Amino acid sequence: MEKWLEWARRIQAISQAGLHFTKDVFDRERYTELQQLSAEIIANYTGQSAEEVVEVLAAEKGYPTPKLDIRGVVFQEGKLLLVKEKMDNRWSLPGGFCEVGLSASENAVKEIKEESGFDVQPIKLLAVLDSDKHTDKPQMFHYYKIFLQCDIVGGGAQESVETSEIGFFTETELPPLSLKRNTEAQINMLFESQRKPDKQSVFD
Repeated sequence: MEKWLEWARRIQAISQAGLHFTKDVFDRERYTELQQLSAEIIANYTGQSAEEVVEVLAAEKGYPTPKLDIRGVVFQEGKLLLVKEKMDNRWSLPGGFCEVGLSASENAVKEIKEESGFDVQPIKLLAVLDSDKHTDKPQMFHYYKIFLQCDIVGGGAQESVETSEIGFFTETELPPLSLKRNTEAQINMLFESQRKPDKQSVFD
């Protein structure tokens, strides 16, 4: 991970926790200033405006923890289900942020249905990865990515408000990937799990 991002995240985490716990008006001013400093660092390296970044960071409340990103892993005849994201016209495993009130498997079922049209049944946890250790794309927040294998039990391919195409791909014929959502190394890991059904879950 880039050092500037590591520093900016740490400053943001300290400021967010401080704003959550402090009762002192002067400490609140200092923590708010730290949040502004974090935003300026991120803005300087990403090209975003500091005001935009502050707005995003200020929306984060409570004690800071990694965000959870669920990805549904669906194989059919040895090919992997991917959806084309309208946001960047690149392909990813169906999924997104875990929603409050839903379990990991319920989130996977929901995301796969919404983004691909398929009804699925979760069957196996394949991996829980720290995104900082498994991506080349710097991201503002720290994520844990959950990869949950599912079997199709109904429905059919259908695009959505978020996706423009649905397809199944072999490991050697992958389309351009949405790298903030999934990397080629992660996809290869999933194919290896398919080839080795007894392979243990991957973590970290």
